[in-house]
Amino acid sequence: MRHLISIEDLSRDEIVKILNLAEKFEDVARGSRTLKILEGKILANLFFEPSTRTRMSFEVAMKRLGGDVINMTAQEASSIAKGENLADTIKVVSKYCDAIVIRHPLVGAARFAAEHSEVPVINAGDGAGQHPTQTLLDLYTIRKECGRIDVKIAILGDLKYSRTVHSLIKALAMFDADMYLISPPQLSLPEELYDEISERAKVVKLEDVLEELDVIYVTRIQKERFPDEEEYRKVAGSYKITVETLKRTKSNLIILHPLPKVDEIDLAVDKTKHAKYFDQAFYGVPVRMAILVEVMKSERF
Repeated sequence: MRHLISIEDLSRDEIVKILNLAEKFEDVARGSRTLKILEGKILANLFFEPSTRTRMSFEVAMKRLGGDVINMTAQEASSIAKGENLADTIKVVSKYCDAIVIRHPLVGAARFAAEHSEVPVINAGDGAGQHPTQTLLDLYTIRKECGRIDVKIAILGDLKYSRTVHSLIKALAMFDADMYLISPPQLSLPEELYDEISERAKVVKLEDVLEELDVIYVTRIQKERFPDEEEYRKVAGSYKITVETLKRTKSNLIILHPLPKVDEIDLAVDKTKHAKYFDQAFYGVPVRMAILVEVMKSERF
């Protein structure tokens, strides 16, 4: 695996290989076993947008495997503030490290970075484009909690701007999952994406499918993606999962969220057995361990 820019860079078999490898790393991610298979390797985290879980989980993954990390998180403290272009930044940073993780507000920035890098580039989110490593940990969580990936899943919230959703639906279609798309009309899935997965997806109301679902995947409505704040206000708070909502669901239903969550899930839901989004965040560590081992091709594993 040279670069990981889109979930479509991976075949179904390659996804399963990463999930299986991640499973072997779970105890290492928890700190109960030590591995040094990336000792001597350096990862560069280049985050041009805010991040907590993605940046930290990559850093933890690298360090749990014996490697090291260099971070750039504040543009104003880098040469970008002096006018350096992205291509030059990537060319230089790729000489300092063995792989680059990049998050950028522009769609296509990660692909552009890969074209100018001497080392593998991993896309940690490019605007409203894709977020393939989030999708891999989502699939891992679904398989871990449900025992399979071909589930009945409702994807709820911002389907227009959510890069998490854009990657996830493509992967779920590979695994023959049944997808139910639920959003305000203004935030529906872009038509070209819906056409790709239309055989596996339906646009529905949550109450019409609630009793048959295995998974509810909730996303926040992303204020920062709206070109007009007034348009955001029209859809803010459109959906909320509450304990009352869960009374009609299967007893083993799970609720996932890529986080951060704002007000789309009531705090009382956190205490229920259905809430798996904090476990989901942890699973990002072993999954990203597997990705790092794959792109760095450690001969010691």
